[in-house]
Amino acid sequence: MEAIFAAAVILAFIALGELVSIWSKARIPSLLVAMLGIFIFAKIGVVPTSVVDDSMLVQIYTILVAPLLFHMGSLIPLRTMLKQWRSVIITVSGMLVAVLLLLLVVAPLFGFETFVAGAGPLAGGIVATSLTTEGLTATGAASAVIVLPALVLMLQSLPSMPLTNFLLRRFATKLRDSGELHALALQHHRDEEVAASKKKLVTLPHYLVDNQLFMLFAILVGGSAATLLAIPTHIPASILALILGIASTTIGLTPERVMEKSSSFGIAMAGVIAIVMAPLVTASVQDVITAFLPTLTILVIGGTGIVIGGLLATKLLHWRAPLGMSVALTAMYGFPADYLLTHEVARSVGRDRDEKEALLNVMLPPMLVGGFTAVSSGSIVIASVLVGLL
Repeated sequence: MEAIFAAAVILAFIALGELVSIWSKARIPSLLVAMLGIFIFAKIGVVPTSVVDDSMLVQIYTILVAPLLFHMGSLIPLRTMLKQWRSVIITVSGMLVAVLLLLLVVAPLFGFETFVAGAGPLAGGIVATSLTTEGLTATGAASAVIVLPALVLMLQSLPSMPLTNFLLRRFATKLRDSGELHALALQHHRDEEVAASKKKLVTLPHYLVDNQLFMLFAILVGGSAATLLAIPTHIPASILALILGIASTTIGLTPERVMEKSSSFGIAMAGVIAIVMAPLVTASVQDVITAFLPTLTILVIGGTGIVIGGLLATKLLHWRAPLGMSVALTAMYGFPADYLLTHEVARSVGRDRDEKEALLNVMLPPMLVGGFTAVSSGSIVIASVLVGLL
């Protein structure tokens, strides 16, 4: 198939998933629709099994994966992460307990490769899944194992999102009825004003920040630096790119959400999704059936570990349990679901515009930081380390 036709086919499934997610208010995950759709169409012969390779999106992924991880480090300002340190600890606690439970239960039952295949994707999102899939493919794992990360990614948000909705709604209602909401919102505004008044070490001129080609050059330099440093340090390039992105954004060398400034984020994510789709397109129905029981076990054991770890950390930090467990659960869906869920709860619980805004000010920062910690950084570290052990 011609590259442009193949790329259009893959993007058609991705776009369909996005539309379904929007229509369902994120209740139906976009990746579930996209990956299930391309799997079905490949199995009935409408889409060729070579569609991912023909699309050239894998080559785009190869070039842009390190810059994409550099961009991930620019998503949340370091000051916000430091201010939301409880969210970081709760999220990390949930991920670590989940990985430990998976190691104790899944590895003895299904093997170490299956544990690695599930741990990274469960504790994060699509980038961790692509790193895991790439690592398993490179080590020659069985096709029934290689398809596991995609299945975990497809299904993990189905139980976690309704539970988060229930917990957030309970927290928001109690906060509204107790009279604490107004005071917390005022404190949030004061903190934001103080943080905004602080200057960075480097201030880029607007004509550079607004120049797409210069921003593309900046993220390619960041990705290249991470790739070069990985050789002498023996630290995975994915982790180094993430660290460099955080550091560069903190001192002002690159702006926040730097890849979006270069208008290359969409094509980079298309490459990531193509890598995750590839095993499903080429896998047999028998491979998927064989992987289903390990996938279900990973979701149940890992999800339980995330809730237990998040609850333990929440209690130790004397934080509110419903919010703490919601933050921990962001590991199973990340952005934009964490953003959409929080907005939906604030809109339904707030009785007027001021209450809705105040609820968002209280709930959105910890939810976004939790999702970033898990999906954009923690899971990448976990996936990189575990894949290195294969």
